[in-house]
Amino acid sequence: MPARAPVTRRRFIDTLAAVPAAAALGMPGVTTGQAALQAVAPPAASTAPRDLPRSVLAAQADLGSNFDIVRSLDPGAGYPGSFLSGRFDSLDAFTSHGRAAILDAYGYRPAPVAPAPEVVDRYEGPDFIREKVVFSTTSRFRVPAYVHIPKGLTGRAPAIVDLHSHGGMFLFGKEKVIDFGRNHPAMTTYHAGNYESRPTATALVRRGYVVITIDAFMFGERRVLMDADLASGWERSAYSVEDVTRLNRICQGKESTLAKTLTVLGMSWPGIVAWDDMRTVDYLISRPEVDPARIGCVGVSFGGWRSLFLSALDTRIAAGCVVGFMSTIRSMLRRHVDTHSWVHFVPGLHRHLDLPDVVSLNAPRPLLVQQCRRDGLFPLEGMEAAVKTVHDVYTRAGIADRFTSRFYDVPHEFNVQMQEDAFAWFDARLKAS
Repeated sequence: MPARAPVTRRRFIDTLAAVPAAAALGMPGVTTGQAALQAVAPPAASTAPRDLPRSVLAAQADLGSNFDIVRSLDPGAGYPGSFLSGRFDSLDAFTSHGRAAILDAYGYRPAPVAPAPEVVDRYEGPDFIREKVVFSTTSRFRVPAYVHIPKGLTGRAPAIVDLHSHGGMFLFGKEKVIDFGRNHPAMTTYHAGNYESRPTATALVRRGYVVITIDAFMFGERRVLMDADLASGWERSAYSVEDVTRLNRICQGKESTLAKTLTVLGMSWPGIVAWDDMRTVDYLISRPEVDPARIGCVGVSFGGWRSLFLSALDTRIAAGCVVGFMSTIRSMLRRHVDTHSWVHFVPGLHRHLDLPDVVSLNAPRPLLVQQCRRDGLFPLEGMEAAVKTVHDVYTRAGIADRFTSRFYDVPHEFNVQMQEDAFAWFDARLKAS
């Protein structure tokens, strides 16, 4: 037999460098070079072998060097649940299938319960009454809410479910959309940055709407309080701005803990949020002041996300307004996943529906989408593509006039001009005789 060439460190490194990076990373269908690795003995030196070759080009993505690998897992088959897929022979078939897909993805569908409301506080002002109410959304949850009622009603009035935002602020929820006259300093700052100092619930009740807003799970009076923070107490009016900042940071750090815990239980955080929002409509229509045929919903950011799903799932919403939360989902993958919370992602849903497909489940009911052109939370091309998809769905259904989309040259916010446009849109659909 011919003499075998000695295995040198240089020869080992050259052989290793010849292995394709995809094979080294275990990509499917690529095995070239593995046998060569097994046939060559490691160097005698005590140092570890060199790393397998990999591109070091900038990925410009949230996942860095792993982005292209994860992106390659996308089946690329589109969205079979979309009305534009051609799969459905009617709008009813599309909406029935889509709602079932969302509820299935949530993994959370408790047995219905009566709201059993309890009024725990009541304020009477010059132009409206505000009640603090607690009601049931499941057999385990008693949810705090504020209901604003215009004074001087002579009959049943239109109503709005006002869905609060996220904004990284967990210490407050429903208070984000309410002007109490004397607000917590943290809320004064929040109102200025997100609502141009005009919280929407107070503005809407003065426009003649009954308005309800609840704390979403993990916010406000449903926030996390850790053992180490018990000395701070529960009463938020006693918190300084520094207390709010410190405790808010702790709450924010528990988002992933909640998401993981609910995953263990086969549930999802967005499922809990959406279920509570739908049960809020149950309570709202039980109020004697409310016309159940004239209910709208609105919210910005996380509130826009909640409005997107509530109006899609609950046909009792006669008019839905989504502010600052609309994009195609795949356009967000490169650099706009970390700009969002765990609560914004429904496991498995996007095998079936894109976000604009979800909001299109509003059809044939009217829908308004307001977008901020300088919104850093979404890619502009994704926002533009999303509203085109919704427009195409409404057009295909023969109801193009029931979808309205508006872009504003502003960052992520719900300013007074945007509010005025949205409120006028509601007036035309919920107040018209």
